[in-house]
Amino acid sequence: MSIKQNLQNIKASLPDHVALVAVSKTKPVSDLMEAYHAGQRIFGENKIQEMVEKHETMPKDIEWHMIGHVQSNKVKYMASFVHLIHGVDNFKLLKEINKQALKHDRVIDCLLQIKIASEDSKFGMTPNEASEIIKSEMFSELKNIKIVGLMGMATFTNDENWVKKEFNYLKDTFENLKLTSADNYQLNTISMGMSGDYQLAINCGSTMVRIGSSIFGERNYSI
Repeated sequence: MSIKQNLQNIKASLPDHVALVAVSKTKPVSDLMEAYHAGQRIFGENKIQEMVEKHETMPKDIEWHMIGHVQSNKVKYMASFVHLIHGVDNFKLLKEINKQALKHDRVIDCLLQIKIASEDSKFGMTPNEASEIIKSEMFSELKNIKIVGLMGMATFTNDENWVKKEFNYLKDTFENLKLTSADNYQLNTISMGMSGDYQLAINCGSTMVRIGSSIFGERNYSI
């Protein structure tokens, strides 16, 4: 099927309250534009340089989401346009995002990445670490970022019950952390679920799914 048909099929399966991030990493601009002309406006990249290059050549009504692990020294390259940063996993990174957002007179929305998977290769903070950050005096001073939700990546496994347990853990963490609110902290987004498990994620409370291969086909990792 074409990218357009894939998109239409996936969107038809999503409840109205669930946002679709088209994960376009390693894909050429021509593929992204096919999705764009089919009505897709939210694209997710996991490398800042690749996102910057695509942003420069593509229409400016696109919401660019940074979904990969973020190095603090590269935040400056996307600070002028990034719409949402999914993988914020430490306070130092939050401070850098705030610093770069201030330079552009912007408030950048962020998700705290919670480690829900058993794999060591997955990044993320514990719920306690997240709670300590949002209740700290230093966090309250960050006026150019806003924490709008949580993100999590499940273990790569065929065991659906295991993945469901991890998704439920993130949903429970969301409900607990949602009890706190501030000017720069108001949770409304749970970003979890990818091509292979997004329906399960939605059933567990996801409000944002990150789908790549089911839209664009398998990725080319040799790039």
